[in-house]
Amino acid sequence: MLNLLRGLALAAVVLALAPCPALAAGWKAGTARVKITPQQSMWMAGYGSRNHPSTGFLNDLWAKALVLEDAAGKRVAVVSLDLVGISPDQTEPVLAELASKYDLPRAAVAFCCSHTHSGPVVGVNLRTLHRDQMDDDQKRLINEYAAKLRKQLVQLVGDAIDALAPSELWQGQGHATFAANRRNNKEADVPKLRAEGKLVGPFDHDVPVLKVTDAGGNLTAVLFGYACHATVLSGYEWSSDYPGFAQSEIEAEHPGCTALFFAGCGADQNPLPRRKVELAEDYGRQLADAVDAVLRKKDLEPVAPTLEVAFAEIPLEYAHVPSREEVEQDAKSEDRYVAARGKLYQEWLDAGKSIPETYDYPVQVWRLGKDLTLIALGGEVVVDYALRLKSEYGGDTTWVAGYANDVMAYIPSRRVLTEGGYEGGGAMVYYSLPSPWTPTVEAQIVEAVHKLMPPKQP
Repeated sequence: MLNLLRGLALAAVVLALAPCPALAAGWKAGTARVKITPQQSMWMAGYGSRNHPSTGFLNDLWAKALVLEDAAGKRVAVVSLDLVGISPDQTEPVLAELASKYDLPRAAVAFCCSHTHSGPVVGVNLRTLHRDQMDDDQKRLINEYAAKLRKQLVQLVGDAIDALAPSELWQGQGHATFAANRRNNKEADVPKLRAEGKLVGPFDHDVPVLKVTDAGGNLTAVLFGYACHATVLSGYEWSSDYPGFAQSEIEAEHPGCTALFFAGCGADQNPLPRRKVELAEDYGRQLADAVDAVLRKKDLEPVAPTLEVAFAEIPLEYAHVPSREEVEQDAKSEDRYVAARGKLYQEWLDAGKSIPETYDYPVQVWRLGKDLTLIALGGEVVVDYALRLKSEYGGDTTWVAGYANDVMAYIPSRRVLTEGGYEGGGAMVYYSLPSPWTPTVEAQIVEAVHKLMPPKQP
């Protein structure tokens, strides 16, 4: 009997010292970061009212990567970028190298832009907005920055893969209220309306949070999102705006942690009031506090170590493609943005190219564990999409990112398209696109999500 008890005690010690089977056979996670703040004065992206290059610095811009590997060895990479947007001229070469070097398929890589309006012009993104304002030296700097960024992103993901280590994942959801629907509330009236509880229009104040801990329970990474434009600031200083301040707050509060932000469907949501650095810092703190409140919860939902990924490009149609005569008229327009787009189209037609009738729009779906789903949509997506998809699939476990993989235009819902205005079609010219989308835009995108969505596990 004594020997039996000793044997049981020894077995208990061995089990206590052995790695937890669930953890050892579970997730692995790795992170990396690289500073992407331009080292010289360059043209800034996001506001057409700017008329000269950057003049200063407020806080750094970063690219960060979180690579996750499930129990079967399947990997995904989230790349967060403090940029207004990114285009296929940037992502396609990066994706080709990631597939070649690290065997990462297209569906397994998500580029998530914060949409800060205080970063540099990158490649051809928003080319009509900036095309006729820059001299040749600025165009050279933009091309050089874009080429350097492509190399940095390949290395970044590789570094995150090299850092893979046993981890556990947890998911939860917080709340932040500084976003206001800009289509339904006058900016000057928002403080009073908010105080009186009279803000109107659809919004999404959820703050989805993915918590990553190492084998010792230490926080190593946080992925979080919010549906709101990163447009607090409009000056000439480099800044990651409120998403950058939020990430810095989280990382300061949790040394050794990498915080990554993804923008939700906030194309019609603004941080209001705005235009002051103190406000950007305050909104960053509010968002960081919302994330911290989730991290402190004792009942976060664990995420099982399984991954399913899917990706598709669907042809979104333009309502109208201009003729050669219309292009030539546009090139003479007194509206400099219409003229810039017209001149671009003239160059295409003169080179024997046609103006495309459709745009290849990216839709991506990831399932982590049993039911946590990340839907990543390209472009500046209005809040209606998030509200619809979360109502269909469950708001607590469905996260919808906009500004993902390709920021080519505003993506209105059927409602917003019908109402018109800037988000409904007025902004298409700044992205060099010929006209608003057709009325089927929402139906096409939602149908693509439905087709890509994996069935829920029992």
